[in-house]
Amino acid sequence: MANIKSAEKRILVTRKRTALNKSRKSEIKTYIKKFDSAVAKGEYEEARALLKVIDKKLKKAAHKNVIHMNAASRKVSRLTKALNKAM
Repeated sequence: MANIKSAEKRILVTRKRTALNKSRKSEIKTYIKKFDSAVAKGEYEEARALLKVIDKKLKKAAHKNVIHMNAASRKVSRLTKALNKAM
């Protein structure tokens, strides 16, 4: 454990941010699984709505530096491509 007060605070802040980032990533992954399931079942309207939500969450995560901006764009692009191909 750190002896310096500022180092102790950084450890606490890092733990809190790590938990928050993990939560955001997990939420995005859950939405992507729901999207894949909807596409597989042929529920295109639901998939389209989920894609909108995923896009918004990925952009927000990229803005907050949870994931890289290019990674967010790549994921949205691939999901959009999968939806268009399925339709």
